[in-house]
Amino acid sequence: MYNSRIHQLINTSLREKKIDWAGKDNLLYTRFIANAESMHFLYNELYGHHPKQEEIFGTLIDTVATAYANRSPALKQTDRKKEDAGHWFLSNEITGMSLYVDRFCGSLGNLEKKLYYFKDLGVNLLHLMPLMESPAGESDGGYAVADFRKVDKRFGTLEDLQQLQAEMSDSNMYLVMDIVLNHTSHHHQWAQKAKEGHQQYQEYFYMYDDRTIPDEFDKTMPDIFPESSPGNFSWVPECNKWAMTVFHNYQWDLNYSNPLVFIEMLDTVFFYANLGVDILRIDAPAFIWKQMGTTCQNLPLAHTILQLIKQCVHTATPGMALLGEAIVSPREIMKYFGTGAYTTKECDFAYNATQMALQWDALATGDSRIMLAAQDELLQKPFGASWITYTRCHDDIGLGYDDHLIAEAGFTPYDHRKFLKDYYAGIYVGSPAMGALFSVNPKTQDARISGSLASLCGLEKAIHENYSAGIQISIDKILLMQAHSFFIGGIPMLFYGDEAGYTNDYSYLEDPAKSYDNRWMHRPVIDWERNKQTAVEGTVEQRIFSGTRRLIEIRKSLEVVSDHKNLYWLRPHNIHVAGFLRSHGEAGLYCVFNYSDKTAFLTWAAFKEHGLVPARLYDHWNDKYFDVGLDHEYLVMPPFSFNILEP
Repeated sequence: MYNSRIHQLINTSLREKKIDWAGKDNLLYTRFIANAESMHFLYNELYGHHPKQEEIFGTLIDTVATAYANRSPALKQTDRKKEDAGHWFLSNEITGMSLYVDRFCGSLGNLEKKLYYFKDLGVNLLHLMPLMESPAGESDGGYAVADFRKVDKRFGTLEDLQQLQAEMSDSNMYLVMDIVLNHTSHHHQWAQKAKEGHQQYQEYFYMYDDRTIPDEFDKTMPDIFPESSPGNFSWVPECNKWAMTVFHNYQWDLNYSNPLVFIEMLDTVFFYANLGVDILRIDAPAFIWKQMGTTCQNLPLAHTILQLIKQCVHTATPGMALLGEAIVSPREIMKYFGTGAYTTKECDFAYNATQMALQWDALATGDSRIMLAAQDELLQKPFGASWITYTRCHDDIGLGYDDHLIAEAGFTPYDHRKFLKDYYAGIYVGSPAMGALFSVNPKTQDARISGSLASLCGLEKAIHENYSAGIQISIDKILLMQAHSFFIGGIPMLFYGDEAGYTNDYSYLEDPAKSYDNRWMHRPVIDWERNKQTAVEGTVEQRIFSGTRRLIEIRKSLEVVSDHKNLYWLRPHNIHVAGFLRSHGEAGLYCVFNYSDKTAFLTWAAFKEHGLVPARLYDHWNDKYFDVGLDHEYLVMPPFSFNILEP
């Protein structure tokens, strides 16, 4: 419905900024008019009751226009190219890696000199873990931000980041960066002013004179870190108030019921967009709206905030996609892609954390039934949005899939989860894994798992025992896990060090700022002398690196792997084998994975259930052809092997 008031606000703002909406900037104007009514509707859902809601909505319109006016001609040209390409981020030609700059190579300047390494591997998207200023000793790995617009001196300067982005752009590489919408460091200038007693800034946070309201919140809010940071509020002696601190006592939760907070953070989103960020990773979006009497997680108005941000970003900086870091159940994760009229108009990406955890489940048990039981929900992802797929990231591995999926596969949920924790912590007799349990809840015994991909796959133990057969088995497991995440759909995201077989790094124990958090064991410091082994034939590093590179090459050669919502799971003819078909037009690709430590036999009938029956299949991984046999004949799959089969 046409709204003349909104139209007038837009025209006034564009005119003040000398934006040529009838000429070269007409696409902006078209997007603005198309999205403005949605912006207004979503804004009113959040702030329609606010006494200054109309005035502040005008500020929102002006913030969007300013972001476009500040956008460089080069980025505007990139916006047009991406819009012409459609859903550019669904491409099979994008492969990512996430890394800590300081632990990978020291600084942003050094990272620019390492771009050759990614090109050699085939990686063309880099997720740089938090870079912005964060207090030493109270950084939470960079997620306690003291200044959203200043690169922490440990990494270099903002100019170094801009230079790196320009070099990456020239090399057709994409940049991913984090924004923490939920909270700031208590050293942030807003928090500092709140401590000084400025009411305006105290209203940017949840701050209370006594425990009355905090106690009401605590009745229904769980502890996120029960071991290291119990409770959800911290006393602030500087101003004699309680502040909401859901994660750590040095991270103050922002109060999005205040529209000025939304405007401030939207402007920060645009700051990153205009640095040339291609995908903005929104940290912990599930927590951004708080409501007493709830868990304060995954609330409807949290989605409204994300939808409003998406409408604003699509208008001013449409070349930047949004990634929501919501590690929740499949039923909840689908909501982060948007629902109803806003389907695919919220986050463009989410982490397929459930599939990641299910792969670790299958690797420990040699059984794919729980993985298959979860797929009906995961397949609900809408076309136009996509996954970040991965086997390992900077965070712990949570076993967040539902108990009923475990029960459907014939296991007892409590016992099964205990087995998985014991297996990957190396407690279970015969387990080759060397991980550790993270954030153990003393009441429920719930816990997550830390450890590098290589150590959890048994490489650390096999090397320590000088067990050559075990080393090969571990390499097979690593490549099996990577192959599954590469071909299942979405952008595969390697975690740095995994491409070279890095095992757990225990040096974190010597750093008081890290020693309490065993997740640092899978965040290694890269030894570039050791990395030269990736080019030495026969070394463990070379075998893993070359295998990973080959998987990337195969994926880039097969357009059918683009995320066209074209995934069809094969029926479970063998409980040890997980398999799916990727199909698009006349192209097809069968991907099958044996999670067992024994040879598996997969009936050829599995390849005859989806349309045209193939007579012959080419295995891209093993570079050989298979003649499709009769239903009582089998594809023979060695332990921890996989096949990438094209008719």
